[in-house]
Amino acid sequence: MRWSVVLLGMAAMAAGQERPRAREIGLVVGTLPAGPLNAITDVAGVRVGHTTLIRGETVRTGVTAILPHGGNLFQDKVPGAVFVGNGFGKLMGSTQVNELGEIESPILLTSTLNVPRVADAALDYLLGLPGNERVRSVNVVVGETNDGGLNDIRGRHVGRAEVLAAIAGARGGPVEEGAVGAGTGTVAFGWKGGIGTASRVAGGYTVGVLVQSNYGGELRLGGRVVGRRESSADGSCMLVVATDAPVDARNLRRMAERAIWGMARTGSAGSNGSGDYAIAFSTVRGAARLVSNEAMSPLLLGTIEAAEEAIYNSLLRAVTVTGNGRTVEAIPLELVREALAAGRQTGSR
Repeated sequence: MRWSVVLLGMAAMAAGQERPRAREIGLVVGTLPAGPLNAITDVAGVRVGHTTLIRGETVRTGVTAILPHGGNLFQDKVPGAVFVGNGFGKLMGSTQVNELGEIESPILLTSTLNVPRVADAALDYLLGLPGNERVRSVNVVVGETNDGGLNDIRGRHVGRAEVLAAIAGARGGPVEEGAVGAGTGTVAFGWKGGIGTASRVAGGYTVGVLVQSNYGGELRLGGRVVGRRESSADGSCMLVVATDAPVDARNLRRMAERAIWGMARTGSAGSNGSGDYAIAFSTVRGAARLVSNEAMSPLLLGTIEAAEEAIYNSLLRAVTVTGNGRTVEAIPLELVREALAAGRQTGSR
């Protein structure tokens, strides 16, 4: 399924729609420094892969895989936690993560009605790994947002081949953002949403966040309202937080909660119909010494800042998409520049 990713990239370039990230347009969030790539993959070992499906006039969907490391996750679990901002969603595997404080599968993001199909493919992947021949129980983690506006969601087009391709293609380094993978058909604040990522260096460690934005409210960039646009307040946002700090599940849950705070800064309405979840993990296993509560503040702030900027990147990097009888425009860059200029004049954050 790699062809569909290539076609999307070619279409964007042909239309002259190569778009900037937040910092390239002058939008700098917070005070902490970003990592070298300003991405979740600044956390060493973390890998991200996408499969993007663009078919005919109606299929605009995909799957995104986040791997805490490149080994056998069932045999080498990572500390993890989930925080529920609003539970109108279908986050598979969350109860065991919070009960045991660990994650044992790739974290997969997709379209709402595809969660069972993606989970089934993830089981095939994990059960097929060398060393897992006698495994009888696996907890796969699959999150979602509803892309039914631009995509034939009832067709449930993401299957085994697409999931395995996303996992196999997961890499470190720069992360493709915008209308790709699980963000292919999403909408945020009435504009095209998608996949976005950012990172912070905090307290001697790195925090990275990846988002799947698909929600509404009144968009604010750096605290400044950006053009009042009619949009449904409903929708969802998935946020994945990674760190190389030796943090246990309890403090990872606190970091996951802060990711929702970062989302709130963007103007989220937090509506009844918005399924907002944050999944946090540490790549450090079996640490003899953990970050103390007193030393957590930089990591908490870093999570807020990275989550906010990741959402902005998901919007800015997304291209206009037509599908399923609807067109959702990418946010106009001039509108963003005007809002930022007005904020500078008035001294807004």
